[in-house]
Amino acid sequence: MKIHLTMFLSCLLVVGCGSSEQKNVLLIPQPQTCEVQSGTYSFATGETFYSNLSGTDKSDLAAVLESSPFGLKASDDAQASFRFEQVDSLPGIASDEGYRLTVDQKGVRAEATTPAGLFYAFQSLLQMAEAGQQEGGFTLPCASLSDYPRFGYRGLHLDVSRHFRSKEFMMKQLDAMARYKLNRLHWHLTDGAGWRLEIKHYPQLTEQAAYRPYPNWKAWWTGGRKYCRKDDPGAEGGYYTQDDVREILEHARKLHITVIPEIEMPGHSEEVLAVFPQLSCSGKPYQNGELCIGNEETFTFLENVLLEVMDLFPSEYIHIGGDEAAKSSWEKCPKCQARIRKEGLKDEKELQSYLIHRIEKFLNDHGRKLIGWDEILEGGLAPSATVMSWRGEQGGITAAKAGHDVIMTPGEFCYLDAYQDAPGTQPEAIGGYLTLEKVYSYNPVPAELTEEQKPYIKGVQANVWTEYIPTEEHAEYMIYPRLLALSEVAWTEPGRKDWPRFREAALKEVKWLQSQGYHPFDLEQEVGERPEARQPAEHLALHKKVTYAYPYAPQYPSTGETALTDGIRGGWTYGDKRWQGFLCKDADVTIDLEKVTDIKLVEADFMQLRGPEIWLPKEVVISVSEDGKQYQELKRIATEVPVTEEKLVIQKYRWEGTAKARYVHFQGLLNREVMGWMFVDEIVVK
Repeated sequence: MKIHLTMFLSCLLVVGCGSSEQKNVLLIPQPQTCEVQSGTYSFATGETFYSNLSGTDKSDLAAVLESSPFGLKASDDAQASFRFEQVDSLPGIASDEGYRLTVDQKGVRAEATTPAGLFYAFQSLLQMAEAGQQEGGFTLPCASLSDYPRFGYRGLHLDVSRHFRSKEFMMKQLDAMARYKLNRLHWHLTDGAGWRLEIKHYPQLTEQAAYRPYPNWKAWWTGGRKYCRKDDPGAEGGYYTQDDVREILEHARKLHITVIPEIEMPGHSEEVLAVFPQLSCSGKPYQNGELCIGNEETFTFLENVLLEVMDLFPSEYIHIGGDEAAKSSWEKCPKCQARIRKEGLKDEKELQSYLIHRIEKFLNDHGRKLIGWDEILEGGLAPSATVMSWRGEQGGITAAKAGHDVIMTPGEFCYLDAYQDAPGTQPEAIGGYLTLEKVYSYNPVPAELTEEQKPYIKGVQANVWTEYIPTEEHAEYMIYPRLLALSEVAWTEPGRKDWPRFREAALKEVKWLQSQGYHPFDLEQEVGERPEARQPAEHLALHKKVTYAYPYAPQYPSTGETALTDGIRGGWTYGDKRWQGFLCKDADVTIDLEKVTDIKLVEADFMQLRGPEIWLPKEVVISVSEDGKQYQELKRIATEVPVTEEKLVIQKYRWEGTAKARYVHFQGLLNREVMGWMFVDEIVVK
């Protein structure tokens, strides 16, 4: 089978300039050591290479080298210009994925203890190369690299349930992952929005739950959340046959990428229960999202599915989800309650843990390991389970302290479905604001872990959830170039990271991606953070005491009781620790200016974002008082933005005039038709 690397290895990056005698090698991810010498090695397309690999390893590497822009030809001559040699050991290389690469004026030598290491050495060569002066020729800077990854798990998660992606799209992303030395694709194949994997034992899953009579996820979510068959009018969706999966997995294998399947349980199972309602607590379709754990048929179903999954996927890990399961149906279910009593469980959390433990044993018995989202900690963690920490880092910290392996993937740094630039310049996203620089800043090893606990952090992963990403072009726009930052977080030791160097390299890589038919965000057009957030606010209420009629939500305290007068303005996202949140409560505060003061302006910003149920206030009331007893209402401002607005709205509520005040009473009144969250920025008084 022709390797798809041909598609994406046809463009070469110009190496960034240093001195007149030496050039700075711009690589992503940055190698652990790179010594650049004067001079270059120039060669023509079709040079020979030698490798001491054998069998499939040799043929796989040869296919990569021959299909690359270099067009290298295999030779039995151990003195060939390019040598790729597997060695028994490499002192100083701390991973079997590491390599040593030397370019001098005579040629190129790559050494590694594994075929993966040789493959990664070649990826570095491709990024190092310049086009030569003569057509069909290339130039490499003379350099010595000793390189290895910081983490063994370097991942990308792709959700294909909310919006199906073609086989070709999946292989295209594998190509890009390989270029940046990522080695795990976490494939989210099943969820309430659609079942995407052929299971021969249960053909009904793809016959009845792989398509929806809606144009996209949003329409499905708001329009009844029903499924349909492929030939029904308006059907959208798709699934992968087992032959499709085998083709994708073979492509991944040649790129040294392991594909980890995710089969969601016990929650996010609406599509399963629409097809097999007897596996729900209600026994009816479209009633529940959680499998009935008290029903033994549930385990028969899951085990039959997992047997086929394990037969397809050689991955050591099988991901079982385990996240966001509502437990209310279990509380009312006679079968679930009977299971709790029979097994001596305390509550529904332990009931979920019972399922996780049982599924883990089943996987272990078949030579596999269980991995799940951090909710699998609830009710007690299965003995050898690996935790994927997404709700911040705490789940991962807890698991590591308990001696469990952890993959860090906190939303604050790793969720690529968030806006990456000023929202008004971007396609609609689910919310948040995650820039390239912030992804790059992440360190997956929490400082509070001891030296003995830190090794349990096995890696890091970027997640792409696709509720608001309907097309493949949009998906690539969200993935790149942020995935490049994640690759350096995963590969490069923190002391070797350098943001200005990385950004320069990323700008070049964006051009490369564009030339290969990808659709990355154009980094040169980046607008950046909300202007108000770039500098402290100066005003009369700065650092003045704030009294709250109702408490702010502990999940979003910002800086606590000083948040609304601390001079720190919020950015593009409520999650930046600068906006203060109120959950189903009015934002009702009084500011003490300490003395009667002439004022001319009172204002504050609120936010609305429909996805996470953040709403503007129904109205804002601004009042003042000189004595704290008698208040004069200055202005009442009604909100005109409808709750149906899909895009992010940051709305300013302002009074201007003349007044005397010691106390400023600012009320953001909750819209009780929708309830949910209210987020408020600094209250500015001038």
